[in-house]
Amino acid sequence: MAEFLQLEVPLLLNLRSHDNVIKQKQMSIKKILLLLLFLNLNSFVFSQTKLTMPEYLRKGDTVGILATARKIDLVTLEPAIKLLESWGLKIVIGKTIGKEQNQLAGADWQRATDFQEMLDNPNIKAIWAAKGGYGTVRIVDRIDFTNFKKKPKWIIGFSDVTVLHSHINNMNIGTMHALMAISVKTATPEAIATFKKALFGEKLEYHIPHHAFNKDGKATGELVGGNLSVLYSIQGSESAVDMNGKILFLEDLDEYLYHIDRMMMNLKRNGSLKDLKGIIIGGMTSMNDNDIPWGHDSLEIIQDIVKDLKIPIVYNFPAGHIKDNRALILGKSVTLEVNERESVLTF
Repeated sequence: MAEFLQLEVPLLLNLRSHDNVIKQKQMSIKKILLLLLFLNLNSFVFSQTKLTMPEYLRKGDTVGILATARKIDLVTLEPAIKLLESWGLKIVIGKTIGKEQNQLAGADWQRATDFQEMLDNPNIKAIWAAKGGYGTVRIVDRIDFTNFKKKPKWIIGFSDVTVLHSHINNMNIGTMHALMAISVKTATPEAIATFKKALFGEKLEYHIPHHAFNKDGKATGELVGGNLSVLYSIQGSESAVDMNGKILFLEDLDEYLYHIDRMMMNLKRNGSLKDLKGIIIGGMTSMNDNDIPWGHDSLEIIQDIVKDLKIPIVYNFPAGHIKDNRALILGKSVTLEVNERESVLTF
């Protein structure tokens, strides 16, 4: 009997120890499952971040026109003023129109003050950039967006205005990538029509002819981006666009071809491209080459750098430094579908 008990006690202890190991493993598995569930929920919540769109315009609303960068005079803006008036809108001309300091429409503090006053004026429902060039990045850090966040309004333009698009899209607020006020005189009827649709909240949907470099696929995500040179220049700053899980639009003007390669390689190497859901390549206009040719045009350069991405990519989208500069709502969720016949972008 004593021998039996001597055998039984260690056996029971071993069984209990084995049970404890099983329970510990079960607890560990539960903890892992809960952690995975938590991470998935966090990812879902992050992906469902609420995007705020400013109120669309109605007849009788007021649009402010100002210059955040290059100088421009009032006479040059007459076609834009007449266009807005024909749509039943009122216009406020900014203090920067007609001002000049070398290339710019006044000193930095003057351009920042003009923008701030329009931003805080509750009667102005949209701010339209008169002209691009360079200079918006010099004023963005002077702007107080506190009131704007509470009651957003449309910021409109492209090119150098990309600084404002990216800065504001990072606040989860939409902006309008569309023609500048100076562009009205030369813009196509289609560009004007889509600008009006975007302003007044009508549905935007684009059907684009097939391009040989296109990559088929379908994706839905927030549309971000703008001018490639500007996006490249603000990398690492507070205004840098968050490309993670987004659909990226790119366009540019008057750059050397090797600059396009350098900027795209930067986006690739810093990880900006790896988690994109889609890419839209707009106008790559009036590119330059060196005496010794680079050997590839701008679209070939981009295609080579993004070719391994498993996402829909469309080339020659009608937006950018071209007469047919169609309106885009940046910061808004869109669906991009690319197939062998055409590409469709739906807002």
